[in-house]
Amino acid sequence: MQQIYGIVPPMVTPFKDDDTIDEGAFREEVNYLIETAGIHGIAVTGSTGEGHTLSDKEVYTLTKWAMEEAKGRIPIITGIITDSTKTAIERGKAVADLGPVALQVTPVHYLFRPDDDAMLRHFDALCEGTGLPVMIYNVVPWTYLSPELLTRIIDTVEGVVGVKQSAGDMKLLADLLLMAGDRARIMTAVDALLYPSYALGAHGSIAAILTAAPTLCVAQWNAYHAGDHDTALALHKKLLPIWNAIFADNLPANTKYAMHLQGRNGGVPRPPMPPTSAQQKDPIRSALESAGLL
Repeated sequence: MQQIYGIVPPMVTPFKDDDTIDEGAFREEVNYLIETAGIHGIAVTGSTGEGHTLSDKEVYTLTKWAMEEAKGRIPIITGIITDSTKTAIERGKAVADLGPVALQVTPVHYLFRPDDDAMLRHFDALCEGTGLPVMIYNVVPWTYLSPELLTRIIDTVEGVVGVKQSAGDMKLLADLLLMAGDRARIMTAVDALLYPSYALGAHGSIAAILTAAPTLCVAQWNAYHAGDHDTALALHKKLLPIWNAIFADNLPANTKYAMHLQGRNGGVPRPPMPPTSAQQKDPIRSALESAGLL
């Protein structure tokens, strides 16, 4: 659990026009994030990585490539976005031998919400079936887990080591941090409010803005932990316009466009996700320019 902290960008999956994955671009980005940006970990095959579109084989392959390029320098987290306990276990077992530090797993997210007891059993079975630590990726609106339920799962299921708390609600993040304390790693995915998330006690972040602007996010984390709140706040004022520009239903595509403008190859989105529109491009470029990234 102690390995999961700080700035952990959720990598995009660089698809080519023929819908295959660009291995070279992916490996290059892993090294950029480690060597140039100075991040503290990487999450692959999550929602920013369009994990809901990936096969078990693709999840295995992307995890393998990330592990090979990281060479033990930083921990790797593998995302699992599926709709049943069985498929989640199968996907987790597929990558278990590669040695990711944890699985980042959404609650099942089809039309029907399991009750709280069934949700707890889901994560218990996942930990038991894969033998890997699990972080709950709390993001799906109609299966969103309350701080009370998350804390119950953390206290009951030994293998659940953390939560990636998403959806932009700082009150729920604050409640979860208060209830869970340091019994789990609580990573913020409130992209618009990273700085106040750290002030509340978040152990780090796993959020798309980290992939769009990793150097600024690392600088903000370092400034906050050095007690330089003026710099941390100034960086917040640079990051928030970037988030406002990329946040949309095609967020992974817009994250890839932000990368493209900075000379990094994020590929194209996997259909049917649309690429960044003409109307979206200018605000993204303007925000990156204002932040000094172009």
